[in-house]
This record gives sequence, structure tokens and C-alpha cells, in this order.
Amino acid sequence: MDGDQQWWKEAVVYQVYPRSFNDSNGDGIGDIPGILEKVDYLEDLGVDVVWLNPVYESPMADNGYDIADYRSIHPEFGTMEDWERLLEELHNRDMRLIMDLVVNHTSDEHEWFVNSREGHERYDDYYHWVKGEKDGKAPNNWDSFFGGSAWSYDDERGEYYLHLFDEKQPDLNWRNEDVRDKVFEMMNWWLEKGIDGFRMDVINLLSKTEGLPDGDPEGGLTGEEHFIDGPELPNYLDEMCERVLDDRNVMTVGEMVGVDADTARNYVSESGGGLSMLIHFEHMEVDAGDGGKWDIEEFDLLDLKRILTDWQESLADDGWNCLYFNNHDQPRAISRFGDDGEYRVESAKMLATVLFTLQATPFIYQGQEIGMTNTTFESPSEIRDVEAENYVEMALESGEYDSYEEIRSVIEYRSRDNSRTPMQWSNQENAGFTEDEPWIGVTENYEDINVEAARDDETSVWHYYRSLIDLRSEHDVFVHGVYELLLPDHEEVFAYRRTLDDEELIVVCNFFDSEPTVELPELIRVDTPELLIGNYSVRETADGKINLRPYEARVYEL
Repeated sequence: MDGDQQWWKEAVVYQVYPRSFNDSNGDGIGDIPGILEKVDYLEDLGVDVVWLNPVYESPMADNGYDIADYRSIHPEFGTMEDWERLLEELHNRDMRLIMDLVVNHTSDEHEWFVNSREGHERYDDYYHWVKGEKDGKAPNNWDSFFGGSAWSYDDERGEYYLHLFDEKQPDLNWRNEDVRDKVFEMMNWWLEKGIDGFRMDVINLLSKTEGLPDGDPEGGLTGEEHFIDGPELPNYLDEMCERVLDDRNVMTVGEMVGVDADTARNYVSESGGGLSMLIHFEHMEVDAGDGGKWDIEEFDLLDLKRILTDWQESLADDGWNCLYFNNHDQPRAISRFGDDGEYRVESAKMLATVLFTLQATPFIYQGQEIGMTNTTFESPSEIRDVEAENYVEMALESGEYDSYEEIRSVIEYRSRDNSRTPMQWSNQENAGFTEDEPWIGVTENYEDINVEAARDDETSVWHYYRSLIDLRSEHDVFVHGVYELLLPDHEEVFAYRRTLDDEELIVVCNFFDSEPTVELPELIRVDTPELLIGNYSVRETADGKINLRPYEARVYEL
């Protein structure tokens, strides 16, 4: 592997959600040996980096994001020896591995929390504890991201503790120097084992306003102004860089809640900040109303273009982007921004075109490369996502809905479980994922949408991804070219130019099932612009005019 300090700019990242990727032992749960069985598949696809979602020891209240031991592998995923072999096999194929770093919170079964609730002096303030009566008023009015109060009462200690997510995920107190020592020691331990970086879960929630005051109930999530981008966050990240990351050739991806492109420069600029890139959520909120995540609206392409353009331009000269449309926290993009019916293949390819032709490190989430779609949940018993379970429970208790059937369409559109259904490897039982009953239901369309079928079909979504990966490696303009938005006011088409020295690309993507005609004078300058890639058979342009078909994407080289 080359030693370029910014190798991650040229990389393509593939995210593996191990619980749903491939089951090697027939217990219905994906595991590390199962990933090992598919390393050759990842190499064939052409990706450079694997981001591995948590495989640590955990009671699985939030599918592994509630960590009980940062230095152990959960038995259902395998052993540390299995993990070490995975790292070796990836490195042997010139691929890298980054691990999920979850240090805003731990599991309530972590020894730090167990000792803290028992009142051990050293661990007394490892977490945010506040005195109060069990059935009394919570210490403040902050909301949890998963719904309800961000506070729970602990009978053993007789105090409230803070959890911005599930009640089994207590927040660490980063003001405690010993907490930071422990976290940095653990990060160094993993890096010394040979990993190539971290994806840092909700890393901008580490700092809370001193005194934990009430939040503004008229804003977004109540209290967010006191725990998003808190006052000490820059100092914590500077210390992390100084004690762990500096002088290491690693990739650091910070997941940051509520951050905009302007704020992002504080964390990813060449002059400081310490992170390679951010995972942000702005473009993932274009189909949400004022009521938040569960308030669904039709997305406006003008909003999406505005947001993506803002990030392209704001970080063009100082910083770096990552781009994704799918991950383990988002429903399937085809069912959201494309068409999971008649134009599934075309819209999957169109979204992939955007993913690979903007200036960013592209992130592929397992199954995205074959065009996997959202699933169905006929009853609440089929839901596995704690966030969705909480929403259904609270919505029914509040009287907002009278029955699950009334809320079902919302769950089937938005639930994180949509992305966590088993990877569809073949048309065999359970999509070839497992020989036993899977931990979560398989999407019914697996007989038609699966890896075996996609690889056998030269016109499939899989082969289109493969072609885009090849093009990106062959043309520097894909990675380093300057971005310029074209047709800014067009409500159906996203078009832009990428230029680098004498290389120039024109990208045109129709986001709907319409057939608009667009005029791009840029295409008139050359007699015959070369179509590098497209998701339909070639159709000629004339006088800079293009007649686009539903969800059509074209990339021209001028």
C-alpha cells in the first residue's frame, strides 16, 4: 500500500454491517468469518477501504453501538483471531480497514459504568450523574435522539444519568481527564494492531455545556445547542490528534450531527482540525418536514443541489468531502431518491453516477452495488431497530396514531432496518445469507435482486459500479477536478462540470421519471463530446441539447 498521506482522497470505501453481511456458521447472524468468505468479492468490485461497523463485545441494545468492551470481539461475530485474519487478508489485497469508534457513550454493561453506578471513587464521574428523586423531575429538558427524555434514573446509585441515545447507552463525561486517557489508550491499541483509521460515531457530541442547562424547547431536538459542537470539542479533538493521530498515515471520518459546510472547515481543513472528512446529514434531510425524521415530505431536487453544491464549494480549497446516499442509519436510497419499481436499475445507476463524479470519497453501503431496496414490516414484531420501536410505541401511546397499520408506511419508508436486512447473495433460501432463520427478515425481492444475478448480467447495477470505480481510478478529474453547478434552477436535472487542467467532464442526471430536454452550451464547443458512461444506450446530442429519459445519467468528456 502506498504511503501517500492523503491516500483516502483516491479511495472508494465499502461499508460492511457485519450482522447482515454473510453468516458462516448458520446461526442467522452475519460474522467475521462470513466477511472473510467475501473478501475476494470486495476485491473484484474494486473497493479500497472496508469500514467495519462495530464487532465489539456488546449486549446489542443498539446493534453493537452500545459497547461493553472496546478490546474484545463479540462471540456471535467470531474471535479476535478471526478479526486479525480479516485484517491480514484485506492488507494482502492492498485494501485497508477502518473501525467504528464509538466514544460518546458506552453500554451500561461496560465495566466503567458498572463501577461508576456502584460508586467506585475512580469511576465516580466517568458519566454524567445528577442527583434527583426517582419519580421527580429530570435534571434538565434534553431529548434523546431515540425519543423521550435523555435522562434515566438508576436505582443502584440513586441518581439520574445522561444518555443522548438509548437508556442502555450512557454518555461518557469527557471533562474527566481519566476518560480521555482511557479512550486514547484504546485508540492507540487498535492502531498498533494495524488498522488504517476510524469512522468516529457522533463525534461532535462529546462536549456538553457546563452545568447541563435546559435547552430551548422551540428549536429542533431540545437541548441540542448544549451538546452539538459543544464548547470543549475543539480541545478534545486537538488532544486526540496530538496523542493518537498525528504522524500516523490514517483515515479519520467524523460523523457529525447538525453540522453545515461552513462549520465543517473547522474540522477538516488542511491547516487544522485533524479529521480527513465528515459524514454529515444535510442532504439526508431533504425529505423530512419540520417535524423531523418521521415527518416525511417529497424531496425537492433544488434543495439537494443547493446542499451538495454548498459542500463542494465550501471545501474545494481547504478540506475534503465524503459522499454517501446509503448507510446503516438510512433507508435504501433507491426507494427514497429513485424508483424501486419500473426504473430501479436506471435510478440506481443514476445515483451511483452522482456518487462517483462529485469531488468526494465515495462510500458504498453493502447491497447498494446491486440496487437493494426498502423492505416491508407487516407487524411491529418484525422491527429490530430500537429507534423505530421507540417511535412506534410513543406514537401509539400519545394517540397520534390509533394502530400500527396507520404508521406502517412511515416505518417502511424511514426505518433504519431497511438498510439492515440481509445482503442478497443469491436466489437461494434466505438470499444465500444464512442456512438458518435470519435475525431480521430478508427483503422479498431477493430472488430477482442478488449478487449472482447481477454479476451474470453485464448491464446490471453491479457492473455499472465496477465501471465507475475504474473510471475514477483512470481520470484524476473525478477526484481532484473543480466543481461548477450547471442549470441551477432546473427542478428535475442535476448537471455540473468538473475541470482539472486540460480534463473536463460534463455530468447530467435526471432525478425523475420525466423526459426533459436540457440545453448545455458547454457541449457545443467540441464536435463530438465523448460519452464516458451512461445508464442508457447512446443517444446523440445536437446543438448542445439532450433529450433525457427517465432517471438517465450521462458523463461526457470534452
